[in-house]
Amino acid sequence: MSSKVTLTITSGNLKGKEFTFDTRTTCIIGRAKDCYPKIPDDEKHRTISRYHCLLDINPPDIRVRDFGSKNGTFVNGKKIGQREAHHTPEEAAQIEFPEYDLQGGDEFTLSDTCFRVGVALDPEIVKTAEHQIPPVIPSNQANLWEMLQAFLLKAVANESNIGVLGDYILLKELGRGGFSLVYLARHKQTNEQVALKVMLPKVAANQRAVNWFLREVDNMKVLKHPYVVGLKEFGYADETFFFTMEYCEGGSVVDLMERRGFSTLPIGEAVAIILQVLDGLTYTHNAEIPNVRLADGSFAKGRGLIHRDLKPGNIFLANVGGKQVAKIGDYGLAKAFDQAGLSGQTMTGNVVGTPYFMPRQQIVNYKYAQPDVDVWAAAACLYVMITGYSPRNLQGQDPFLAVLQNDAVPVRDRTSAIPQPLATVIDRALIDNPNIYYQSAAEFKQALLNSIS
Repeated sequence: MSSKVTLTITSGNLKGKEFTFDTRTTCIIGRAKDCYPKIPDDEKHRTISRYHCLLDINPPDIRVRDFGSKNGTFVNGKKIGQREAHHTPEEAAQIEFPEYDLQGGDEFTLSDTCFRVGVALDPEIVKTAEHQIPPVIPSNQANLWEMLQAFLLKAVANESNIGVLGDYILLKELGRGGFSLVYLARHKQTNEQVALKVMLPKVAANQRAVNWFLREVDNMKVLKHPYVVGLKEFGYADETFFFTMEYCEGGSVVDLMERRGFSTLPIGEAVAIILQVLDGLTYTHNAEIPNVRLADGSFAKGRGLIHRDLKPGNIFLANVGGKQVAKIGDYGLAKAFDQAGLSGQTMTGNVVGTPYFMPRQQIVNYKYAQPDVDVWAAAACLYVMITGYSPRNLQGQDPFLAVLQNDAVPVRDRTSAIPQPLATVIDRALIDNPNIYYQSAAEFKQALLNSIS
């Protein structure tokens, strides 16, 4: 049993309805047809906005944010968001109201529709908290972790000393995030350079979460493609995760743009990068995966992995035979870490989660996101590389509401240097209402090729 969040409507015309969430998701409550939970679009519910409030759920955590609705959202009787009477919905959209963390037993109300929050904790979380059961080291990683343990304690303590790590010589720090450190390392025997990543859970890790995450990582390890960063070794010990990955000496697309001193890349170079990314996506969206979690919690073989976080910072560049090659990095790693509940963060509370590269489908239906969300994100990356702007205007507006309400700005409105055939394809690729225009990476790639031929 995993942790669950249940919302029960206790008053209003929908009284008695329940909604249960057992995995990471975001959802929008309102009268619009793509909301979930959806409120009927009828006279009895006119005081509830079309997009009323956002729920960010990572069981057992849940938070709520009002979108500047006309009549507000109330938590335990206290108003947490409502636009002023003189504000239009457009003006209210520019106000980012604070988020509120909810607990089991809390109630939040939209007009006369009241939701009661229920939280059921994974027994493993309770057991771990009570007894501090030490984690089990995967057998194939035991020797490796005996060598790493002393170093990891230093790395977690935020010491930046470079030294020897088992069979690896640490050359320099490549970067760090909210819960990770990345080093460039060289294998003593083979001299192969790798990116060595250490990830530290921000919450007490229970064994079920650890096992789930490592199973997801095992899926990523099977990905072998010239345009996907390869995952080599991984393991868990002393409440710390360790990974070695293929090293891309060119850094990310963001690094490339910064090195050039320009806000954009040449159109031909940017398109070439995205064509390779689309090849990588075509492969990963159709690859055979050993451990796909089914609805009943069991696992079976399946096909396809969705990245969900494709952005210029996750597109890496390598030199292969004197040519620049783009590789999709961090394939599902951060997402799986987050979904396992190990990051201790909700998506909206995480700066990284700002949805510059998310289509609306990923917000209204995060749990069931399809491969086309990666295709949209690839188009958004291309847009940024050649214009220096994100596709949507998000400034001065709640970013999640902006995704729901704003279409992408036509690319030639950003810069007239884009040839019209290419601009047409990019603009089509960024259509996401009601559906994403290009449903597959292969379809978008062919459209790009046709536009530049």
